[in-house]
Amino acid sequence: MALADNSAPTGSHRRARRAVIPAAGMGTRFAPATKAIPKELLPVVDVPALEFIVAEAAREHLDDVLIITSRGKNAIEEHFDAAPELEAALEKKGDSERLARVRRSTDLARVHFTRQREARGLGDAVAHAEAFAGNESFAVLLGDDIIDERDELLGRMLDVQAEKGGIVVGLIEVEGRAISLYGSIKPAGEIVDGVIPIETLIEKPKPEEALSNLAVIGRYVLPPEIFDALRRTELGKRGELELTDAMRTLGQDGVPIHGVVFSGRRYDTGDRQDYLRAVVRLAVEHPELGADFSSWLADFAAGLPKQPE
Repeated sequence: MALADNSAPTGSHRRARRAVIPAAGMGTRFAPATKAIPKELLPVVDVPALEFIVAEAAREHLDDVLIITSRGKNAIEEHFDAAPELEAALEKKGDSERLARVRRSTDLARVHFTRQREARGLGDAVAHAEAFAGNESFAVLLGDDIIDERDELLGRMLDVQAEKGGIVVGLIEVEGRAISLYGSIKPAGEIVDGVIPIETLIEKPKPEEALSNLAVIGRYVLPPEIFDALRRTELGKRGELELTDAMRTLGQDGVPIHGVVFSGRRYDTGDRQDYLRAVVRLAVEHPELGADFSSWLADFAAGLPKQPE
């Protein structure tokens, strides 16, 4: 008797099975910490940020993961490779719990690597995944955008794309000038069950030019047609190949675009302030460290001078 396929599409499209993680940025905002350590490997408590992203893909059965790196980021490949000497030392000590943590990154998924030779933007990084993706849809997860595993986003996006085809992006609501840090979308209808049709989108607009207060975050599910669109897309104002521009081109070609609105817990590890907040939030909830750290944090916060109103 055949087993049921839990990843079967709800419509006429196959659910995406591969994930692409661009991780080629220099991490200049975190210099000098990133002088020798890739920003994607900076720890969020005791787990590198990038490992959270690969684990998210693996939970959604995206078992083949392509990480796009750049010169000087060999440490990323090392992290997802086996470490026989370290594992043997932990095994000899009988430290099975820490041994399992070390092996986790190796066992999460089949991780592949390719290099982006020049810093030419997110669109150029995604273009490097054409051979990997083949003629199938695929997910793109940005390496500095962590979605809490207790809150669903990627799985919902994969289901929506399997049902409706085309492009699906993750969205959050933002206030005021914050929209200039994100892509902005123009809705083509109302939000129904957390999903909204999109007419068009633009990258990092001035607040007065924003199309709405719905901002694109670092989760995408893209059809294979995106690669042709990227070839037809000119470099943007920043001298980079913008993924947003290529998605807009596909929308103009008649490819449907939808957004999944997310209101759960999200940690932006690409910004220093948000990175620190992410470390504190996850440290408070850490199964081993949380209780003691929370107690210390409460005492520390109580002793801070009050800010003027």
